[in-house]
Amino acid sequence: MIDVSEAVLGVLNTAEPKAKVMKARGVVRDWRSGQLAHRFSAVMPETPVRPDKPELLAPREMPRRGKGTSITKRTALIHALAHIEFVAIDLAFDMIGRFGGQFPAEFVDDWMRVGAEEAMHFTLLDRRLREMDSFYGAMPAHDGLWDAAKETAHDVSARLAIVPMVLEARGLDITLETVERFKQQDDHITAKVLTRIYNDEIRHVSYGTKWFESVCESQKINHYEHWHKLVKTYFRGVLKPPFNDSARHAAGLTQDYYLGIE
Repeated sequence: MIDVSEAVLGVLNTAEPKAKVMKARGVVRDWRSGQLAHRFSAVMPETPVRPDKPELLAPREMPRRGKGTSITKRTALIHALAHIEFVAIDLAFDMIGRFGGQFPAEFVDDWMRVGAEEAMHFTLLDRRLREMDSFYGAMPAHDGLWDAAKETAHDVSARLAIVPMVLEARGLDITLETVERFKQQDDHITAKVLTRIYNDEIRHVSYGTKWFESVCESQKINHYEHWHKLVKTYFRGVLKPPFNDSARHAAGLTQDYYLGIE
């Protein structure tokens, strides 16, 4: 029986977006049907294989989205969101392959669900781009999300603290405002897609919080203090209000974590 790390490595090593989505779905299906062993022999790459497009730029080199027509701005924003979801597929499967051996099978269960949902989110946004006469890869993107993954590749508590509990939690703070912007422009299709993503991301952040607290409990350390230390060490930036307190609370990310550190 193939071990689960070998299967998730196949996702990371698949560059073409549609093929990556299909590979991700297949791995999730195989895990859920008991065809993958809870073993971890494969070494995860520092960086997944990437498609030729989009061109990846440093964040400071990214063109501003404030120029152009309303539909051009919307398309650029959807493209940026699609790129986030594309990278999030790899983040979920890297979480499994890199750190899954430290945890029971429930850890793999949770991040398999995340991986499947990120693949679905990407597919919905990519489809929306095509409906708007564009496609994923038509514009440049930046790889800041994966930079955070590389910096936390050695420590699961750091990865959990930064990726789901900071970066994905930020999505909870801003997505509903973005939904309203699309509604105001009569783009109710995109608004519906983003609402679906928002609801799923609450669960993703909750998995991050759940397993972060599990690590802290196993090490007998205070999870709030440890999170503050990790954020100050690994997060390039500042936590900026306003915070979506209700969504964060639903994900277990209470104010004890983030108030006072912003």
